[in-house]
Amino acid sequence: MRLLTFKGGIHPDDGKRFSKDQPIRRLLPEGELVYPLSQHIGAPAIPLVKKGDRVLKGQMIAAAAGYVSAPVHASVSGTVKGLEQRFSPSGTKTECIVIENDGSYEEIRYEAVKPLSDMTREEILDRIGEAGIVGMGGAGFPTRVKLSPKEPEKIDHIIANCAECEPYITADYRRMLENTEELISGMRVVLSLFPNAKGIFAVEDNKKDCIEKLRSAVSDEPRMSVERLVTKYPQGAERQLIYAVTKRAINSSMLPADVGCIVDNVETLINIHYAVAEGRPLTERVVTVSGDDIAAPGNFLVPLGISHEELIKAAGGFIVPPQKLISGGPMMGFAMVTADAPVAKTSSSILAFKEDAVAKARETACINCARCVEVCPSRIIPSRLADLAMRHDEDGFVAMNGLECVECGSCSYVCPAKRPLKQAIGSMRKTALANKRKK
Repeated sequence: MRLLTFKGGIHPDDGKRFSKDQPIRRLLPEGELVYPLSQHIGAPAIPLVKKGDRVLKGQMIAAAAGYVSAPVHASVSGTVKGLEQRFSPSGTKTECIVIENDGSYEEIRYEAVKPLSDMTREEILDRIGEAGIVGMGGAGFPTRVKLSPKEPEKIDHIIANCAECEPYITADYRRMLENTEELISGMRVVLSLFPNAKGIFAVEDNKKDCIEKLRSAVSDEPRMSVERLVTKYPQGAERQLIYAVTKRAINSSMLPADVGCIVDNVETLINIHYAVAEGRPLTERVVTVSGDDIAAPGNFLVPLGISHEELIKAAGGFIVPPQKLISGGPMMGFAMVTADAPVAKTSSSILAFKEDAVAKARETACINCARCVEVCPSRIIPSRLADLAMRHDEDGFVAMNGLECVECGSCSYVCPAKRPLKQAIGSMRKTALANKRKK
């Protein structure tokens, strides 16, 4: 069978050997739980609790603040300590609800659920919205909004992003193997919203066991199939994935729905199942703890709000004091200033490394080798865009299609001059997008 892909991309050491064979372990928190009010794209959630309130697991503690927003639910039972500024995984301080875990995990009583076939489109969407589900691969876009395009009848592809192309992360890999039925059920829910669509599980071909298991699971599902992708970074980037599967191209001014596609991450689809089929809100997720400085790397099912420090402890702690901590993948994740930050809805992994290779790199002059152009999945010229960004030439940057950058970091990875291309381009891109919104 053919392998699907896109032009460009790189092949870094995937590092998945550290944790891919470690089954998911449930981890219960020891200390307080911290819930950022902004764990998604859009308006921060509005607190519904105050200091001294007792809450139950599954209780909504912050409500969506508008259409593009998402509620937050308690992942434990306990007492609200207050509303405080705490570090987020990205290193910024943000408003958070802090709950002291009482250890009893007393849960709210959930409403009875209807069979999927008896639910209306709005009932399904409401379930997903009220459960607080967002894009859990890292983007954090509220899923109810994503599943509500203006013309749903034009959606013909629902793509499950099973690529997990970022090095080291194996959370989705373990989910595909251990929660196959829940993943298929989540796809079934989404397909019920789009009668003209087919569901495709797009998996990189280095995950042959996942491909076999998914193909067996969908053998009796006429609207679902499994497609193999070339193992390459950034195969899981939304634009590249859509092109690989459908050969339809989108740019920065378009949404996947504009070309008849909707893309959802593995963890997102599994939680859609829990919301619609079981009536449970989003209160936990799987996180990979890995890197060459973790004593016993693994994959952990954890309550949202648990500290990254507790995950590191559960994975055996550090071998030596790490030079670098990363939330997410090494290509598109965030360097962490502290491990004392909570797991959020978009937290796929925490990585610890003995050496900070980026900090040790010495930048030299561009030699015009064009390696950055060769690997760029957006087919732009990173070296020139970085020059424009450093000169603060926003007009020139936009004219040279700088907004089309997906900030994957492939250019920085291959640059022999060790230029911080992604950082320069990403900074100018954010400025240009902000100014475009103002206009």
